[in-house]
Amino acid sequence: MQALQANNVLPVIATGRTEAEIKHIMSDAGISSAVTMNGSYISVDGQEVHSEIIATEDCQKMLEHVQIQGHQLSFYNHQHIWCTAHTQTMIDAYNFIHSNVPEINPQAYLDHPINMLLILSQSGDEYYHEQFPDLTFYRNGPYSIDTVKKGISKGAGVKRLKQELNLVDVPTFGFGDGPNDFALLEACDNKIAMGNAYNDLKELSTFITKKNTEGGIVHALKHFDLI
Repeated sequence: MQALQANNVLPVIATGRTEAEIKHIMSDAGISSAVTMNGSYISVDGQEVHSEIIATEDCQKMLEHVQIQGHQLSFYNHQHIWCTAHTQTMIDAYNFIHSNVPEINPQAYLDHPINMLLILSQSGDEYYHEQFPDLTFYRNGPYSIDTVKKGISKGAGVKRLKQELNLVDVPTFGFGDGPNDFALLEACDNKIAMGNAYNDLKELSTFITKKNTEGGIVHALKHFDLI
């Protein structure tokens, strides 16, 4: 990362997680800019650049529907996470991503800005798609579904970041391995799939690097003469 910055390249983490969850990674890597919550929140050098807020009434409606379906819900902003209950699915979901189970506060959306919702369920995806046409859903694993405003994605976040920093003509290099990385790679000039990526993502890519456990990012950065 230091070599990138010395070469006037801005490293940005694009993730479905919040800044609070990746704070130690950003600190260890020396990265101070991020597109988080699947593009719902953007910061550069620690300063907010853009924030997409899910309306209170949409949060309320979602809460009602997850209760009907017997599911649970988590509320996210860039600093905090709250959830509706500590069910086994909730615990399994956060164990799956190696994160702490959030504190219980089913009404957090009433007095906090909410950028992203997380539906805790192992099924029912189509139900939510039909009931909430103005939201976008990304199933991130067997236990949960990332939920953001319609049209929000990592790719949309990258485009917004370039506009805000007046970097529209600057080439971009996107790295991805999962299903929520399609929009990210589509938005970047150079589409780099990790060696362990989904096959469909590899087909979209312009370069396939080594696996994440084999120094794939460094390999690609050297390939493109960025370091």
